[in-house]
Amino acid sequence: MKIVQTDKHRLHDPQFFLVRGVPKPSAEQPERAEKLLTAATKAGHEVLRPESFGPGPRAAVHTPEYLQFLETAHRDWQALGDASAEIVANIHPSRYPSTYPQSIIGRAGWHMADTACPIGAGTFEAACGAADVAVTAAEFVLDGGDHIYGLCRPPGHHAYADMAGGFCFLNNAAIAAQHLRQAHERVVVLDVDVHHGNGTQGIFWRRSDVLTISLHADPQNFYPFFWGHAAERGESDGEGHNLNIPLPLGTGDAGWLSALQSALAAIRTFAPGALVVALGLDAYEGDPLRGLAITTPGFRQIGAVIAGLGLPTVLIQEGGYLAPELGDNLVSFLKGFEGAR
Repeated sequence: MKIVQTDKHRLHDPQFFLVRGVPKPSAEQPERAEKLLTAATKAGHEVLRPESFGPGPRAAVHTPEYLQFLETAHRDWQALGDASAEIVANIHPSRYPSTYPQSIIGRAGWHMADTACPIGAGTFEAACGAADVAVTAAEFVLDGGDHIYGLCRPPGHHAYADMAGGFCFLNNAAIAAQHLRQAHERVVVLDVDVHHGNGTQGIFWRRSDVLTISLHADPQNFYPFFWGHAAERGESDGEGHNLNIPLPLGTGDAGWLSALQSALAAIRTFAPGALVVALGLDAYEGDPLRGLAITTPGFRQIGAVIAGLGLPTVLIQEGGYLAPELGDNLVSFLKGFEGAR
C-alpha cells in the first residue's frame, strides 16, 4: 500500500495535557508517527511525500477566522510578554450568546474546546503538513487509485470548522472527503477511532452529500462527552446523514465487528462513490487512553471487512498512542485491508 507522510509533524510537540485536573505530558507525541512509519516501512509499504496544495483545501472546510487564528495565535500569545510557551486556553464562551473577542486570550478560548490541544510555535505548520498529506491521498484516489493511507499527524477528527480540541487542529478526514467531492456526488467518512469524531460530525451536520458514521466508546463516560450520542442524526438537509454507534466501554473484537454491520448497511444504502476511513488505533485493548478492547488480530479483521465494501478508499490516521503494539496494529489493519482487496 502507498503511504503518504511528512516530517513536518515533528514541528508539533505538545507538552501540556490535563488528566482529571493533573498536568501530565501529552499522549500525542511525535514518536507516535515515527513508530507507525517504521512499522509500515518494515512491512514493505511504499512511502510518498505529500504535495503542497496551499490554503484552498483547508479553507473549503474551516472558517477564515479560525485559519487566521491558527496561523497567528502563537505569535500574538508570545507578544503578551508573560505567556507560556504553548497556548492553553483558560476561558471559554460556554453555551450562551457571545461576541467574538479581539484579545488573543479570548480568541484562544473561542477556538480551543479544551486543554488537550496546546498550540506551540510549530503547530500550524505541522497541521498544514497533515492536511497536505490528506489532500495528496485524496488526489491519488481521484486519479484512479484504489486505496491509500495518509499518516496524518497531528490528527484531526475532533477539529470543527472553527474550533480545535482533543489533540486536533485541522480536520484531515473532512478535508479529504471535501476534496473527493470534486468527482464523487456522495462520500462517506467512517470513523473507527475510540473517540467520537465530533468535529467531522459538526462540519457535515447539515449536509446530505457526506454521510458521517462513527463507532466509538460511549460518550456518557468518555471523551468527548457532549457529542457522539445515538440520537444525533444531523439537521436540515443533513438529517439522517449522521450515524453514531456508541459502544459500551471495554467492547472487544466480536462486539465491535457486530456493531460495524449497521455502519456497512448504512453505507451501502447511501451508495457513495468514495470512502474516507478515520483510522484510530486507540480502540486497542492496551492503548494508554483505553476505552475499548480491540486486539491486534482484531484490527486485521476490521480492515478486511471495511475493504469488502469495494470503494475507493482514503485511510486517514487519527488516534493510537504509545503502546508497544502501536505499529503492529497498523500493519495488522493494512494487511487485512489489502488481503481483502
